[in-house]
Amino acid sequence: MLPSRRETQFAVGEASELALQALVWILSDDRRAERLLSLTGLTPDALRQALDDSATQIAVLDFLAAHEADLIGAADAAGVAPERLAAARAELAR
Repeated sequence: MLPSRRETQFAVGEASELALQALVWILSDDRRAERLLSLTGLTPDALRQALDDSATQIAVLDFLAAHEADLIGAADAAGVAPERLAAARAELAR
């Protein structure tokens, strides 16, 4: 099934905002936060400095996409469908 048009269209800055909401959700759990840092190779300081970088935001969304339970949890916390987070990743990569 193809994503709906609403799932793939974003207002200016919306994809970035979703990625940052997802990051807040990730960081709300110590084990998840440690796994993100371990898998991305980022340090806490590097992550803080790169929050506005689309590559960092893409890495956050890739991290979620690699573990379905996390993707669903982050989507629920943001009040969006998991497909919306995947579409945000694609938007940031454009």
